[in-house]
Amino acid sequence: MSDRRFPLYIVSKGRYEHRERMTARALIAMGVLFRMVVEEQEHDHYAAAIPEAQILVLPKRYQDEYDTFDTLGDSRSKGPGPARNFAWDHARENGDYWHWVMDDNINGFYRFQRNFKVRCQSPAWFQAQEDFVLRYSNVLMAGPNYFMFVCRKEGHRIKPFTTNTRIYSCNLIRTGADYRWRGRYNEDTDLSLRMLKDGWCTILFNAFLQYKMPTQMYKGGNTTEFYDKEGTKVDGERYARDGTLAKSKMQVHMHPDVSKLVWRFGRVHHHVNYAPFRKNKLRRRADSNLDTGTDDYGMEMHRVRVPPKMVTRVRA
Repeated sequence: MSDRRFPLYIVSKGRYEHRERMTARALIAMGVLFRMVVEEQEHDHYAAAIPEAQILVLPKRYQDEYDTFDTLGDSRSKGPGPARNFAWDHARENGDYWHWVMDDNINGFYRFQRNFKVRCQSPAWFQAQEDFVLRYSNVLMAGPNYFMFVCRKEGHRIKPFTTNTRIYSCNLIRTGADYRWRGRYNEDTDLSLRMLKDGWCTILFNAFLQYKMPTQMYKGGNTTEFYDKEGTKVDGERYARDGTLAKSKMQVHMHPDVSKLVWRFGRVHHHVNYAPFRKNKLRRRADSNLDTGTDDYGMEMHRVRVPPKMVTRVRA
Protein backbone atom coordinates (compact mmCIF):
# COMPACT_ATOMS: atom_id res chain seq x y z
CA MET A 1 0.00 0.00 0.00
CA SER A 2 1.32 3.43 -0.92
CA ASP A 3 0.86 6.23 1.58
CA ARG A 4 -1.15 9.17 0.30
CA ARG A 5 0.12 12.73 0.22
CA PHE A 6 -3.46 13.76 0.95
CA PRO A 7 -5.74 11.43 2.95
CA LEU A 8 -8.58 9.59 1.29
CA TYR A 9 -11.89 8.86 3.04
CA ILE A 10 -14.73 6.57 1.97
CA VAL A 11 -18.08 7.25 3.64
CA SER A 12 -20.02 4.00 3.83
CA LYS A 13 -23.25 2.63 5.24
CA GLY A 14 -24.67 -0.87 5.01
CA ARG A 15 -22.13 -2.01 2.41
CA TYR A 16 -19.73 -4.21 4.31
CA GLU A 17 -20.15 -7.38 2.26
CA HIS A 18 -17.35 -8.14 -0.21
CA ARG A 19 -19.24 -7.42 -3.44
CA GLU A 20 -20.66 -4.20 -1.97
CA ARG A 21 -17.32 -2.68 -0.93
CA MET A 22 -16.68 -1.46 -4.46
CA THR A 23 -14.62 1.66 -3.79
CA ALA A 24 -12.51 -0.09 -1.18
CA ARG A 25 -11.77 -3.02 -3.51
CA ALA A 26 -10.86 -0.65 -6.36
CA LEU A 27 -8.46 1.30 -4.15
CA ILE A 28 -6.86 -1.83 -2.74
CA ALA A 29 -6.19 -3.02 -6.30
CA MET A 30 -4.49 0.33 -6.97
CA GLY A 31 -2.37 0.10 -3.83
CA VAL A 32 -3.98 3.20 -2.31
CA LEU A 33 -4.37 3.61 1.45
CA PHE A 34 -7.78 4.84 2.63
CA ARG A 35 -9.91 5.31 5.72
CA MET A 36 -13.54 4.25 5.87
CA VAL A 37 -16.05 6.30 7.89
CA VAL A 38 -18.85 4.10 9.27
CA GLU A 39 -21.64 4.37 11.82
CA GLU A 40 -21.02 2.86 15.24
CA GLN A 41 -23.63 0.09 14.99
CA GLU A 42 -21.94 -1.24 11.85
CA HIS A 43 -18.35 -1.07 13.06
CA ASP A 44 -17.96 -4.81 13.75
CA HIS A 45 -19.29 -5.73 10.29
CA TYR A 46 -16.71 -3.51 8.58
CA ALA A 47 -13.94 -4.53 10.99
CA ALA A 48 -14.38 -8.12 9.84
CA ALA A 49 -13.19 -7.08 6.38
CA ILE A 50 -11.21 -3.83 6.76
CA PRO A 51 -8.15 -3.37 9.04
CA GLU A 52 -9.14 -1.64 12.27
CA ALA A 53 -6.60 1.13 11.69
CA GLN A 54 -8.45 2.14 8.51
CA ILE A 55 -11.89 2.44 10.14
CA LEU A 56 -13.20 5.69 11.62
CA VAL A 57 -16.45 5.62 13.62
CA LEU A 58 -18.73 8.57 12.95
CA PRO A 59 -19.46 10.44 16.22
CA LYS A 60 -23.21 10.79 16.81
CA ARG A 61 -23.00 14.55 17.21
CA TYR A 62 -22.24 14.97 13.50
CA GLN A 63 -25.66 13.52 12.70
CA ASP A 64 -27.37 15.51 15.48
CA GLU A 65 -25.87 18.82 14.35
CA TYR A 66 -26.19 18.29 10.59
CA ASP A 67 -28.16 20.86 8.57
CA THR A 68 -30.50 18.74 6.40
CA PHE A 69 -32.11 21.83 4.86
CA ASP A 70 -35.60 20.36 5.31
CA THR A 71 -38.20 19.68 8.00
CA LEU A 72 -37.99 15.88 8.09
CA GLY A 73 -35.65 15.79 11.08
CA ASP A 74 -34.62 12.27 12.08
CA SER A 75 -37.49 10.55 10.27
CA ARG A 76 -35.19 9.60 7.38
CA SER A 77 -31.49 9.09 6.82
CA LYS A 78 -29.54 12.32 6.74
CA GLY A 79 -27.38 11.00 3.94
CA PRO A 80 -23.57 11.00 3.72
CA GLY A 81 -23.19 14.68 4.68
CA PRO A 82 -22.49 14.11 8.41
CA ALA A 83 -19.75 11.57 7.62
CA ARG A 84 -18.26 13.92 5.04
CA ASN A 85 -18.11 16.73 7.61
CA PHE A 86 -16.39 14.38 10.05
CA ALA A 87 -13.82 13.42 7.41
CA TRP A 88 -13.22 17.13 6.72
CA ASP A 89 -12.60 17.80 10.43
CA HIS A 90 -10.37 14.74 10.73
CA ALA A 91 -8.21 15.99 7.87
CA ARG A 92 -8.10 19.48 9.38
CA GLU A 93 -7.03 18.16 12.79
CA ASN A 94 -4.21 16.23 11.13
CA GLY A 95 -3.02 19.32 9.28
CA ASP A 96 -3.79 17.95 5.80
CA TYR A 97 -3.85 20.70 3.16
CA TRP A 98 -6.29 18.78 0.92
CA HIS A 99 -8.32 15.61 1.36
CA TRP A 100 -10.32 13.19 -0.78
CA VAL A 101 -13.82 12.05 0.23
CA MET A 102 -15.79 9.62 -1.89
CA ASP A 103 -18.85 7.40 -2.08
CA ASP A 104 -18.62 3.67 -1.43
CA ASN A 105 -20.09 2.47 -4.75
CA ILE A 106 -17.37 3.44 -7.23
CA ASN A 107 -16.49 0.35 -9.24
CA GLY A 108 -13.19 1.48 -10.70
CA PHE A 109 -11.11 4.51 -11.72
CA TYR A 110 -10.18 5.21 -15.34
CA ARG A 111 -7.90 7.32 -17.48
CA PHE A 112 -9.32 8.74 -20.72
CA GLN A 113 -6.42 8.64 -23.18
CA ARG A 114 -6.13 8.24 -26.95
CA ASN A 115 -9.87 7.91 -27.13
CA PHE A 116 -9.84 4.92 -24.76
CA LYS A 117 -11.27 4.65 -21.26
CA VAL A 118 -8.54 2.69 -19.53
CA ARG A 119 -8.95 1.17 -16.09
CA CYS A 120 -6.16 2.43 -13.85
CA GLN A 121 -4.29 0.30 -11.32
CA SER A 122 -1.78 2.94 -10.27
CA PRO A 123 -1.96 5.45 -7.38
CA ALA A 124 -0.54 7.98 -9.84
CA TRP A 125 -4.19 8.48 -10.91
CA PHE A 126 -4.66 10.51 -7.74
CA GLN A 127 -1.27 12.21 -7.73
CA ALA A 128 -1.76 13.67 -11.21
CA GLN A 129 -4.98 15.39 -10.14
CA GLU A 130 -3.46 16.59 -6.88
CA ASP A 131 -0.47 18.16 -8.64
CA PHE A 132 -2.76 19.87 -11.13
CA VAL A 133 -4.94 21.65 -8.55
CA LEU A 134 -1.84 22.74 -6.62
CA ARG A 135 -0.86 24.89 -9.60
CA TYR A 136 -3.69 27.31 -8.82
CA SER A 137 -4.42 29.57 -5.88
CA ASN A 138 -8.20 29.81 -6.24
CA VAL A 139 -9.34 26.19 -6.65
CA LEU A 140 -11.24 24.75 -3.68
CA MET A 141 -12.56 21.48 -5.10
CA ALA A 142 -11.86 19.07 -7.95
CA GLY A 143 -12.61 15.52 -9.01
CA PRO A 144 -13.06 13.04 -11.87
CA ASN A 145 -16.05 13.04 -14.20
CA TYR A 146 -18.46 10.12 -14.39
CA PHE A 147 -17.46 7.36 -16.83
CA MET A 148 -20.83 7.57 -18.57
CA PHE A 149 -20.60 11.33 -19.19
CA VAL A 150 -17.49 11.14 -21.40
CA CYS A 151 -18.24 9.76 -24.85
CA ARG A 152 -15.41 8.06 -26.72
CA LYS A 153 -16.87 9.02 -30.10
CA GLU A 154 -16.49 12.67 -29.17
CA GLY A 155 -13.01 12.27 -27.73
CA HIS A 156 -11.41 14.71 -30.14
CA ARG A 157 -13.71 17.46 -28.82
CA ILE A 158 -13.46 16.68 -25.11
CA LYS A 159 -11.12 18.87 -23.10
CA PRO A 160 -8.92 17.33 -20.40
CA PHE A 161 -10.89 19.22 -17.76
CA THR A 162 -13.85 21.54 -17.29
CA THR A 163 -13.87 24.45 -14.86
CA ASN A 164 -16.62 25.78 -12.62
CA THR A 165 -19.18 23.01 -12.55
CA ARG A 166 -20.37 20.44 -9.99
CA ILE A 167 -18.04 17.84 -8.50
CA TYR A 168 -19.79 14.56 -7.68
CA SER A 169 -19.06 11.48 -5.55
CA CYS A 170 -15.23 11.66 -5.58
CA ASN A 171 -14.16 15.04 -4.23
CA LEU A 172 -10.70 16.50 -3.70
CA ILE A 173 -11.26 19.40 -1.31
CA ARG A 174 -8.98 22.08 0.07
CA THR A 175 -9.27 21.35 3.78
CA GLY A 176 -8.87 24.95 4.91
CA ALA A 177 -11.91 26.10 2.91
CA ASP A 178 -14.53 27.63 5.21
CA TYR A 179 -17.53 25.51 4.18
CA ARG A 180 -19.57 22.60 5.53
CA TRP A 181 -21.53 19.87 3.82
CA ARG A 182 -25.27 20.39 4.21
CA GLY A 183 -28.55 19.09 2.77
CA ARG A 184 -30.20 15.69 2.88
CA TYR A 185 -29.91 15.51 -0.91
CA ASN A 186 -27.64 17.07 -3.57
CA GLU A 187 -24.98 18.02 -1.07
CA ASP A 188 -22.33 17.78 -3.83
CA THR A 189 -24.14 20.28 -6.05
CA ASP A 190 -24.86 22.61 -3.14
CA LEU A 191 -21.23 22.70 -2.01
CA SER A 192 -20.01 23.27 -5.56
CA LEU A 193 -22.45 26.14 -6.08
CA ARG A 194 -21.65 27.88 -2.82
CA MET A 195 -17.96 27.85 -3.69
CA LEU A 196 -18.61 29.13 -7.21
CA LYS A 197 -20.93 31.89 -6.01
CA ASP A 198 -18.16 33.12 -3.72
CA GLY A 199 -15.85 33.47 -6.73
CA TRP A 200 -13.78 30.29 -6.29
CA CYS A 201 -13.11 27.72 -9.01
CA THR A 202 -13.76 23.99 -9.31
CA ILE A 203 -12.12 21.55 -11.72
CA LEU A 204 -13.87 18.52 -13.20
CA PHE A 205 -11.37 16.19 -14.88
CA ASN A 206 -12.37 14.46 -18.11
CA ALA A 207 -8.93 12.87 -18.44
CA PHE A 208 -9.67 10.97 -15.22
CA LEU A 209 -12.96 9.14 -14.71
CA GLN A 210 -14.83 7.23 -12.02
CA TYR A 211 -17.20 4.35 -12.69
CA LYS A 212 -19.94 5.26 -10.22
CA MET A 213 -22.67 2.63 -9.93
CA PRO A 214 -26.30 3.80 -10.08
CA THR A 215 -27.51 4.62 -6.58
CA GLN A 216 -30.58 2.37 -6.64
CA MET A 217 -28.83 -0.67 -8.15
CA TYR A 218 -27.35 -1.95 -4.88
CA LYS A 219 -28.65 -2.17 -1.35
CA GLY A 220 -27.03 -0.15 1.39
CA GLY A 221 -26.11 3.50 1.42
CA ASN A 222 -29.35 5.46 1.52
CA THR A 223 -31.23 3.32 -0.98
CA THR A 224 -33.94 2.18 1.45
CA GLU A 225 -34.45 5.55 3.13
CA PHE A 226 -34.34 7.72 0.00
CA TYR A 227 -35.94 5.38 -2.52
CA ASP A 228 -38.66 3.59 -0.58
CA LYS A 229 -41.65 2.11 -2.37
CA GLU A 230 -44.38 4.23 -0.82
CA GLY A 231 -42.67 7.60 -0.75
CA THR A 232 -43.02 10.18 2.02
CA LYS A 233 -45.75 12.73 2.53
CA VAL A 234 -44.46 16.10 3.72
CA ASP A 235 -46.46 19.33 3.99
CA GLY A 236 -49.37 17.66 2.21
CA GLU A 237 -47.33 16.58 -0.81
CA ARG A 238 -46.29 13.01 -1.53
CA TYR A 239 -42.79 12.68 -2.89
CA ALA A 240 -42.12 10.26 -5.73
CA ARG A 241 -40.99 6.76 -4.79
CA ASP A 242 -37.64 7.15 -6.57
CA GLY A 243 -36.77 10.23 -4.56
CA THR A 244 -36.00 12.41 -7.57
CA LEU A 245 -38.79 14.89 -6.84
CA ALA A 246 -37.68 15.42 -3.25
CA LYS A 247 -34.06 15.79 -4.31
CA SER A 248 -34.91 18.15 -7.16
CA LYS A 249 -37.22 20.33 -5.08
CA MET A 250 -34.52 20.72 -2.45
CA GLN A 251 -31.99 21.76 -5.08
CA VAL A 252 -34.32 24.45 -6.42
CA HIS A 253 -35.05 25.60 -2.86
CA MET A 254 -31.33 25.86 -2.08
CA HIS A 255 -30.37 27.71 -5.26
CA PRO A 256 -33.47 29.09 -7.03
CA ASP A 257 -31.39 31.62 -8.97
CA VAL A 258 -29.63 28.93 -11.04
CA SER A 259 -31.84 25.83 -10.61
CA LYS A 260 -35.16 24.68 -12.04
CA LEU A 261 -37.29 21.53 -12.24
CA VAL A 262 -37.28 19.62 -15.55
CA TRP A 263 -38.88 16.41 -16.82
CA ARG A 264 -36.35 13.94 -18.22
CA PHE A 265 -36.17 10.18 -18.64
CA GLY A 266 -39.72 9.79 -17.41
CA ARG A 267 -39.28 11.54 -14.08
CA VAL A 268 -38.54 14.87 -12.43
CA HIS A 269 -34.95 16.11 -12.31
CA HIS A 270 -33.26 19.39 -11.52
CA HIS A 271 -31.26 21.43 -14.01
CA VAL A 272 -28.53 23.81 -12.88
CA ASN A 273 -27.24 26.68 -15.01
CA TYR A 274 -23.48 27.04 -14.49
CA ALA A 275 -23.06 29.74 -17.15
CA PRO A 276 -22.88 32.61 -14.60
CA PHE A 277 -19.63 31.14 -13.23
CA ARG A 278 -17.68 31.27 -16.48
CA LYS A 279 -16.25 34.54 -15.23
CA ASN A 280 -14.41 32.67 -12.45
CA LYS A 281 -10.92 32.34 -13.93
CA LEU A 282 -8.13 30.07 -12.72
CA ARG A 283 -5.25 31.96 -11.09
CA ARG A 284 -1.93 30.21 -11.50
CA ARG A 285 0.48 30.26 -8.58
CA ALA A 286 3.65 32.24 -9.22
CA ASP A 287 5.80 29.27 -8.19
CA SER A 288 4.07 26.76 -10.49
CA ASN A 289 5.93 25.48 -13.54
CA LEU A 290 3.92 24.46 -16.61
CA ASP A 291 6.91 24.08 -18.92
CA THR A 292 7.83 20.55 -17.84
CA GLY A 293 6.53 18.68 -20.88
CA THR A 294 4.30 15.63 -20.77
CA ASP A 295 4.33 13.68 -17.51
CA ASP A 296 2.54 10.33 -17.41
CA TYR A 297 3.62 9.76 -13.78
CA GLY A 298 5.10 6.43 -14.74
CA MET A 299 1.78 5.09 -16.00
CA GLU A 300 1.92 2.76 -18.99
CA MET A 301 -0.86 1.13 -20.96
CA HIS A 302 -1.01 -2.67 -20.87
CA ARG A 303 -3.43 -5.07 -22.52
CA VAL A 304 -4.74 -7.91 -20.40
CA ARG A 305 -6.62 -10.74 -22.12
CA VAL A 306 -9.78 -11.65 -20.24
CA PRO A 307 -11.83 -13.99 -22.46
CA PRO A 308 -13.92 -13.31 -24.36
CA LYS A 309 -12.86 -9.66 -24.57
CA MET A 310 -9.77 -7.50 -24.21
CA VAL A 311 -9.41 -5.25 -21.17
CA THR A 312 -6.92 -2.39 -21.17
CA ARG A 313 -5.40 -1.19 -17.92
CA VAL A 314 -2.97 1.49 -16.85
CA ARG A 315 -0.19 0.55 -14.46
CA ALA A 316 2.78 2.33 -12.99
